[in-house]
Amino acid sequence: MGYDSEKTDTQVVTVVHSDTESIIRADNAKLAELGYKSEFRREFSLLETVCFAFSIMGVIASVSSTLSFGLVNGGHVGMVFGWLIPCCFVMFVALSMAEMASSMPTSAGLYYFSSRLAPPKYAPLASWITGWANVTGQVTLVCGIDFTCAQMITTAIAVSTDGAVVLSAGATYGILLAILFSHGIVCSSATSILARLNLFYVLITVGTSIAAIVSLLVLSDGNRASTSDAFTLFENNSGWANDGWTFMLAFTSPMWTLTGYDSAAHISEETANAAHSAPIAIIVSVIGTATLGWLLLIATSFAIPSVSDILGSDLPLPMGQVFLNVLGKRGMLAIWSLIIVVQYVTGAAQAVDASRVVFAFARDNALPGSRLWKKMNHYTQTPVNAVWFVIGASAVCGVLGFSETALTSLAGSSVIGLYTSYATPIFLRITSGRNRLAPGPFSLGRWAVPVGAIAVAWVSFIIVMLFFPPGQLTNAQEMNYSVVIIMAVFIFASISWVFSARKWFRGPVRNVDDTPTTSIKE
Repeated sequence: MGYDSEKTDTQVVTVVHSDTESIIRADNAKLAELGYKSEFRREFSLLETVCFAFSIMGVIASVSSTLSFGLVNGGHVGMVFGWLIPCCFVMFVALSMAEMASSMPTSAGLYYFSSRLAPPKYAPLASWITGWANVTGQVTLVCGIDFTCAQMITTAIAVSTDGAVVLSAGATYGILLAILFSHGIVCSSATSILARLNLFYVLITVGTSIAAIVSLLVLSDGNRASTSDAFTLFENNSGWANDGWTFMLAFTSPMWTLTGYDSAAHISEETANAAHSAPIAIIVSVIGTATLGWLLLIATSFAIPSVSDILGSDLPLPMGQVFLNVLGKRGMLAIWSLIIVVQYVTGAAQAVDASRVVFAFARDNALPGSRLWKKMNHYTQTPVNAVWFVIGASAVCGVLGFSETALTSLAGSSVIGLYTSYATPIFLRITSGRNRLAPGPFSLGRWAVPVGAIAVAWVSFIIVMLFFPPGQLTNAQEMNYSVVIIMAVFIFASISWVFSARKWFRGPVRNVDDTPTTSIKE
């Protein structure tokens, strides 16, 4: 009996291994069909892919770092409904992106989609614009996330010392560099390690979010806003006279948070059964983040009896004051420490995502020094050089942190860059690319055009909105310089295209061998 049992177990293992090999062979055959050879190990499972896309949005940390947008632009209404409304529209973007990721599962992602869906004459230009927009958004988002993590650390230090120690901008930048360096080390790891780490990332993110929701609702009893105020009290604390426009500026918070879900597409070459896993990860991560974030903001709205008192706090991030009021010093430091960890792992996940975008764009020879950035490390079988490109570029962008206005503009630029790269292939999908997309396992069918049209309309509106300053009357110190950052990249990319790239850049470069290899550990 013992022998038969052992034999059966061996047969099961053999069958599972055989199934895994066949799935990966199919993945690599699909990748070869798209024009690329397999260079990564496919070690992200469906669960780990979902965890990666979810953790990259770091809901509790993102809400904590962007709470001021809702407080200033609508108060309680801005917090609660300024989150809910954009989340509904972002779902249309996610659905359209999921369909394309299912059809074309490659790390090249968005700029590859644009190239394949644009008219052949304009395919290289569409790919060039989308790629540069995505790279800009990815790198600046890494900087924004990690700088916010540094600010969270300075907030914890200020609270723990009762305000006796308030770190300077230079010290905050030093913390940023330390965080970036550590992320460079972590993100240089092998795919198997990165995949397993995301399970921890999700546990700490969800656990901290639930702990924050429960503590804010339970411990604020006796000093909380009424149900009516928590959902319907509108306060215009911005510099804009029009309440409707003020409320719409609260949309900045969820738009900052709901970025990076395209990461599931960018790691598709490291994912088993990518055509199924990538679209599921995109949709599930957006729904999960939107839902958990809304519940957290409802709890926060109840825990704030006076919006003006929170906005008057000396702490860099208003959410820190909310926790301090509700939990006291020790309680606040405890939950804040966990939020710092969430923000840290969010930055790590985003750095991985950005490095895959840089690698893919360099693989198609679109970046200066592409030969260096597209190299794969033979030991980890990951693009280590691209990782350090992201870290270095983020460190340079971090210099803007010496100006709070410039840093806010950088954050806005990351959202503008990313959503421009999201909307471009979706626009092409519903226009010139209606008959160019070969449906994958996940397809919107006849709903593709209306869903895509809503997605493009929403992104167009939100990009214009993100260029506006925080107040109706502004000055050099309070101006929104996102337009300067975005235009600088646009001008660079345009000049490069006109004088050079249009002569040699033809979009994604086919590098596949005749026979795709199986990218798994033997």
